[in-house]
Amino acid sequence: MSMFSNLSEKLENAFKKFKNKGKLTEADIKAGMREIKLALLEADVNFKVVRDFIKTVSERAVGADVLESLNPGQQVIKIVNEELAALMGSTHSKLTVASKPPTVIMMVGLQGAGKTTHAGKLAGMLKKQGKNPLLVACDIYRPAAIKQLQVVGEKLGIPVFEMGDKTNPVKIATEGIKLANQKGYDTVFIDTAGRLQIDEVLMKELQDIKAAVEPTEILLTIDAMIGQESVNVAETFNDLLDITGVILTKLDGDTRGGAALSVRYITGKPIKFIGVGEKLDQIEPFHPDRMARRILGMGDVLTLIDKAQAQFDEKKAAEMEERLRQSIFTLDDYLMQMQQLKNMGGLDQLAGMIPGMKPGALKDAKVDEKMLVHQEAIIKSMTKKERERPEMLNASRKQRVAKGSGTSVEEVNKLLKQYDQIKKMMKQFQDMGKTKQGRRQMGKMKLPF
Repeated sequence: MSMFSNLSEKLENAFKKFKNKGKLTEADIKAGMREIKLALLEADVNFKVVRDFIKTVSERAVGADVLESLNPGQQVIKIVNEELAALMGSTHSKLTVASKPPTVIMMVGLQGAGKTTHAGKLAGMLKKQGKNPLLVACDIYRPAAIKQLQVVGEKLGIPVFEMGDKTNPVKIATEGIKLANQKGYDTVFIDTAGRLQIDEVLMKELQDIKAAVEPTEILLTIDAMIGQESVNVAETFNDLLDITGVILTKLDGDTRGGAALSVRYITGKPIKFIGVGEKLDQIEPFHPDRMARRILGMGDVLTLIDKAQAQFDEKKAAEMEERLRQSIFTLDDYLMQMQQLKNMGGLDQLAGMIPGMKPGALKDAKVDEKMLVHQEAIIKSMTKKERERPEMLNASRKQRVAKGSGTSVEEVNKLLKQYDQIKKMMKQFQDMGKTKQGRRQMGKMKLPF
């Protein structure tokens, strides 16, 4: 996940101060903590959060278990990992389900944070889990807000209840719930209005909707790209509405990531979901422990398993596993993997989840429709032997392939470079399987690659 690549790099440099020392002194720890503090402040983490975090980590790090430990460097990293996870809420906070349906989820947030889209994303996720959701359009002010919700609903096959833009939003919300009761919808998403900034009129309306429908959840959607401001937004919404959780959006963007580390601490309310792309299935439950591991470059195998499971084709996976065991990975295999990876959200996102691989390590290896069509044409212009042994492709063969596929030699070279990167990634998975811990994690995996 690119949002944390800068922070990951800076923390890694800070940890170098601890790594090669047999014993750590308090001065060593102080110097390392200074680096960690700067890394967090540069990542736009709220200064109060940084101050308290450094204090907690320092107190634990100066404890006997670190100073007298055989490997003090690893102990410090372990403490930072645990405290980072604690900062973000330690464990995943699930959605609360009403004891008597429908569960009412009120979506709130500023305009442009992705509230309407994420109401749809979340409804789509619940639909896949067997729920029967209804979307209710209560944003009567923003031009085309109702239409946007209808488009999202249509794409996901989820009905949208609306009463146009002349009816009071409180009335629309209560009528939507009435309909849910009549028609047996078990989950209702109320898409409320946003403003460019918080104002009294907006907040009064949201408080009125809350009083009228008594929602099970009030989820605040925050744009992770707005950095420090996100903490102020979260604090204000929480003070006035007593939110139950947060959805952080645009975490795939090149942000500094501070919001994810500050919001929970300042509001005391959990981040429940994160938006990691524009597509309607690009939403993930937020796991603080997994995110901490990702930030520290330790990978996130469990999320990788979740993603893989969702795209899983048992027969293909079994065949692929057998081929990998025999160290066979051809360009035909590569093409099949690219199709699967595209469905899982692309290589760059996955790179940060693989232990030992830095986020952004495969940032050049984007997977998009157009590129896949080109790559398929290139691979199909090769002979069977060339597909099995790409090292055979000398300059004249590459020219022939480029001509046959209507592409350029440059594109052929780019494909071969990506093929090598994927092959290395495969080897990493194989190597993981050779260690005891790796085998344990691999045992849970049914990867489509």
